[in-house]
Amino acid sequence: MKKLFKSYFLLAAALTLVMAMLCGCGDGAATGANADNGAATFTTVTEGKLIMATNAYFPPYEYYEGDAIVGIDAEVAQAIADKLGLELEIQDMEFGSIITAVQTGKVDMGLAGMTVTEERLQNVDFTTSYATGIQSVIVPEGSEITSVDDLAGHMIGVQLSTTGDIYATEEFGADYVEQYNKGADAVLALTQGKVDAVIIDNQPALSFVAANEGLIILDTEYAIEDYAACISKNNPDLMNAVNKALEELIADGTIQEILDKYIKAE
Repeated sequence: MKKLFKSYFLLAAALTLVMAMLCGCGDGAATGANADNGAATFTTVTEGKLIMATNAYFPPYEYYEGDAIVGIDAEVAQAIADKLGLELEIQDMEFGSIITAVQTGKVDMGLAGMTVTEERLQNVDFTTSYATGIQSVIVPEGSEITSVDDLAGHMIGVQLSTTGDIYATEEFGADYVEQYNKGADAVLALTQGKVDAVIIDNQPALSFVAANEGLIILDTEYAIEDYAACISKNNPDLMNAVNKALEELIADGTIQEILDKYIKAE
């Protein structure tokens, strides 16, 4: 009888261990309620959370209001998280670190007014585009630079790793490009005469010009591009879930409402 009891005990213990292992395999699994038939299953870094990486010095897409990060990307990410039944967590970091953080699984996605480029597509996947960006040129009032054609031979300030940085370096050469970790630092350098112009996205450009007397934006556009969220190539289920949520938010007008809240029609 003792032997039989011992056998039952060992069997029960083995079953308990198997169940524990099966449950453990679900760590990091998040369930969203946006599937057509039941819930969609996908993996996030932390169960129940959607962790977004950004660089919060890029108004109106992301910036600080007190201790909170707000702006277009913050609200878009919150709307996506709500659709997926997840809690949103935003991590602020240098812009050039975002793709690496996504690649290495430290965060779930990057939203930072990030343009879809062929180079970035080699490292991460991008969702459906949710906004269109324009690269603009900021110069001091009275500058001899009156169009994009005049930029050659002048020192240009850019935010490191942005498309403004990429475009300017390719077109004018690295010797004529000064890189800064924040767009605000590039604009500060412009006001101090350390650079002759700054290439940056138009919406942040408008904010920086409004905050710094004596600066203007050239009438000519430098480049037009699409913004999207980036997600690891190793997480196609999350990509599909985010894309579905984003497409629903575009279709029902939520994304446009967010854009209109921060970007006023001229």
